[in-house]
Amino acid sequence: MKQFISLTLLLFTVGIVIAQERGVKLLPFETFEKKLLNAGAYAQILDARSEEEFIQNHVKGAQNVSDEKQFKSVLAQLKKSEPVFIYSIGNGRSAKLAATLRAQDFKEVYEFPGGLSKWIGEGKPVESTVGEGLSLAAFHDQITSEKLVLVDVSSRYCGGCKKLKPIVENVADENKDKFKLVNIEAYDNKQLTKELAVDALPTLILYKGKEVVWKKHGLSSKEEIIAQLNKHKI
Repeated sequence: MKQFISLTLLLFTVGIVIAQERGVKLLPFETFEKKLLNAGAYAQILDARSEEEFIQNHVKGAQNVSDEKQFKSVLAQLKKSEPVFIYSIGNGRSAKLAATLRAQDFKEVYEFPGGLSKWIGEGKPVESTVGEGLSLAAFHDQITSEKLVLVDVSSRYCGGCKKLKPIVENVADENKDKFKLVNIEAYDNKQLTKELAVDALPTLILYKGKEVVWKKHGLSSKEEIIAQLNKHKI
């Protein structure tokens, strides 16, 4: 087992270097979707997230490869002559797995551009064991306030979200009089995430009187958030 883990880590490292040297780029979303649809039954779909994430929701037909044992089992079944489509919540874990497969001479390896977050945000289908979550009407009730309302759409599984969370909480603690903070767990609120047009995590949305005055995908600094609060202060 130790030998296999070492080999896997080596392949991941080599794969990343090779991918960087080749300048691998993600396909535009529409182009990727056409390739996936055209592949039909020949599409080999891999989910690089944890088993817990996979159980909650995944693309139909996907196989989970969250650890070395699963990776070894799935790798033995994959056909190098047929396309492989890989996703994680964004493009972190999927990029490593894609690089590993390319290093092993898989000719057609495609990452879901923007990961599963983008896929769900675009309203594409997933198989899910969780409900639809908060309704749009209930969400509107939450953002009804005389103050500014900052909505943090994130996920407990997202690395970037975990980095942003303490920053947002720190800003909230120091500026309670300026705004109300609303946290939305994307995995538990797929329909709401779609309706808010959130296709990347984390996403911050600032509302003033229920109107969006600022929206930012990815990490934000404390200074950037405070600047927006001051810019749109009531």
